[in-house]
Amino acid sequence: MTRRLPETIEARMATLFETDVNEADATLTAEDILLGLAGKDVLVSTITDRIDADLVARLPKSVRLIAQFGNGVDNIDLDAAWNAGLTVTNTPSVLTEDTADMAMALMLALPRRLVEGTQLLLQNRAWAGWSPTSMLGHRLRGKALGIIGMGRIGTAVAQRARAFGLNIHYFSRQQRPLAIETPLGATYWDDLDAMLSAVDIVSLHTPLTRDTANILSAERLSRMKKGSTVVNVSRPELIDEPALIAAIETGHLAGAALDVFDNRQGINPRLLALAEDCRVVLTGHMASATLEARLEMGETVIVNIRTFMDGHQPPHRILPDKLTARGAK
Repeated sequence: MTRRLPETIEARMATLFETDVNEADATLTAEDILLGLAGKDVLVSTITDRIDADLVARLPKSVRLIAQFGNGVDNIDLDAAWNAGLTVTNTPSVLTEDTADMAMALMLALPRRLVEGTQLLLQNRAWAGWSPTSMLGHRLRGKALGIIGMGRIGTAVAQRARAFGLNIHYFSRQQRPLAIETPLGATYWDDLDAMLSAVDIVSLHTPLTRDTANILSAERLSRMKKGSTVVNVSRPELIDEPALIAAIETGHLAGAALDVFDNRQGINPRLLALAEDCRVVLTGHMASATLEARLEMGETVIVNIRTFMDGHQPPHRILPDKLTARGAK
């Protein structure tokens, strides 16, 4: 186990399996991962572990399963794992509601100036009282929300946003059935560029793949309506971050609310400056950070391992894109 998990989950794993835990709970290097896997059957990984083709090729022969603690698996080279005969699993579904809640919270935080309102009170240590023109923001009702990726989480966000009076638009690989579209009053767009120019808020809910990396490129950000905003609770690599920063600095975009952002060499100082200016809201990858979600994720990992060890196909097996497209089992 490359990271510490909730105490009850670790205890359950210890009763079912012989476990080796990264007690320091710090991100491991490839060498550290390899050292800890000697004689092990299963690697319980997280999104912070880079399991590339080189690492897969060097895994001990005893390793047969990579059980990811998390929904996203873009940190794992699935093609290399498949070619090496490894099974990869993840923990989908259990994160849906909490992630959708956070997306909605971020969607509200920016136009209603929630962070700025708190900072104002803390900085001044006093409040002059209510004023008709104090801390004016913008309402959500009547605005157009464009969702990129209408899967489980995107649909859950649409349900919440509809209750707030937002008009739902979405771009996805496939149009959703009428049974989903109709209650949401959702409009499907097969042209992402056209949708971006028509909506007031863009919320990202697509997995990171070769096709979706930088899906909000500099060119696409320039197509967005002046004064519109971006919400991202998915992956930072979906957005050209320097271009997003520039679009907010110039005033083309009103701002962004980001639960994920590039932190490989520290947070971009320009992004932090925008956050200090309350044009960007930043949270530290908190979308799925509820105790309930983490416990359910751990239980799902246990189910995947136990099923695999019993000689059956685990319920949350992940295949490379090329095999998924062919319907491989």
